[in-house]
Amino acid sequence: MPYKNAAAPNRDVALVEIQPGIYLAVACDSAGGIGEKERDVVKVPPYITGRFTCRVALMELLAIGADPLAVTATICSEPSPTGEGLLKGITDELSASCLNIPVTISTEKNIPTCQTGLGVTAVGLVKEKGLRMGRTKSGDGIYCLGVPKVGNEVSLDDPEIADTGAVKRLLGLSEVHDIIPVGSRGIKGEVEHLARVSGLSVQWEARLPVNTEKSAGPATCVVFTAPKAPEIKGPTPVFRLGALL
Repeated sequence: MPYKNAAAPNRDVALVEIQPGIYLAVACDSAGGIGEKERDVVKVPPYITGRFTCRVALMELLAIGADPLAVTATICSEPSPTGEGLLKGITDELSASCLNIPVTISTEKNIPTCQTGLGVTAVGLVKEKGLRMGRTKSGDGIYCLGVPKVGNEVSLDDPEIADTGAVKRLLGLSEVHDIIPVGSRGIKGEVEHLARVSGLSVQWEARLPVNTEKSAGPATCVVFTAPKAPEIKGPTPVFRLGALL
């Protein structure tokens, strides 16, 4: 098992074997300067920051087949009102993902802050036989579900972006191999890294339907591999990007 007690290759997830064939999976995400404080760069309610930061960590766990068990919220701001808004976003994202799991929080109670900061860690369990990793094969197509967006482009009601529900729909399709939420390094970075760890090369489509070098911010799109384009229900668009050979 090449992922034992280490960061999983091509993924933002750490796996720790706690029993033979059973792994603790740990994923995290952070957001800084996104909120309503004086020096925040992207001005949105803390609730939105909480929703998307939690969503990224959950998507990372779900994408490898792990079942989330608990979440921590490291809130680098005062308990109220910023902390309350962030926490409400986190708990609502868990509810939207149909997850009833505990949330442990910590807030900054000693030092006044002028910028919003949040870190979310999600912890889950996965059995070795259920790991959705390292399944990509030569000849698989590369597909993208969702559109890369970042900063002020991101909104909760945007049908063009991926969410935990989209990841779950992909997990339900046996023909889908690897599923990778895309973050700040963009589609191109994720695909090229997947190709390296898979011992394959990327053959891009002549005309790419999305900007593959753009940051996808809080995992607004998901890259996945499959022998052919699967039928995926839902409003989120799916694009073919090329193949791995």
